[in-house]
This record gives sequence, structure tokens and C-alpha cells, in this order.
Amino acid sequence: MNLSSLQPVSVQAVSQTAAGMPQSPDDEARETFTKTLGEMLFREMIKSMRRTVDEPAYFHGGRAEEMFTSQLDQLLSEKMGQTHGEEYFGPMYDAWAKR
Repeated sequence: MNLSSLQPVSVQAVSQTAAGMPQSPDDEARETFTKTLGEMLFREMIKSMRRTVDEPAYFHGGRAEEMFTSQLDQLLSEKMGQTHGEEYFGPMYDAWAKR
């Protein structure tokens, strides 16, 4: 195998080929729109869910537990927004883009 004939590859070229095609500005806008609105929806859903559960009388973790659950909720809403935002807000983006 002759390694001298190999050409260097840029990171951008690798990321474009990994995703298939380079994204157009419209694709980036759609992705940002659906991800952001998905995160907001799921964040509010999780926040409402947390409000329905009372603190236990014993063994409450105090401020540290509140910080942990807040960060956990943020991470969950981000992941859910990334994976399911398109399902909920893709049609909304399509309707908005047609205007």
C-alpha cells in the first residue's frame, strides 16, 4: 500500500460527507427551529411534571438535589428536543416557510 498518494482531508469535508450533503441555510433554519421549540416544549412539560410531585418529608437532598434535578431536566429537554422536535414542529415550520 502506497501512503504517499493519500491526500489530506479537511474536517469540514468529513462532516459534510458523514451527513450526506452539505446543509443549506433552509435546512439549518429548520433544524434550529424544530430543536429550539422542541426543547422549550419538553422543558415546560418536565417542569409541570415536577410541580405535581411534593417533596418527601424525609431524605430530601436539599439545594443540591434541586440543582441536580434542574440540570437533569435541562439535559432531558435538550435530548428530547433534538430527537423529537421534528415530529412536533416540522409541520409548523413547513406552514411558516410557505408564507
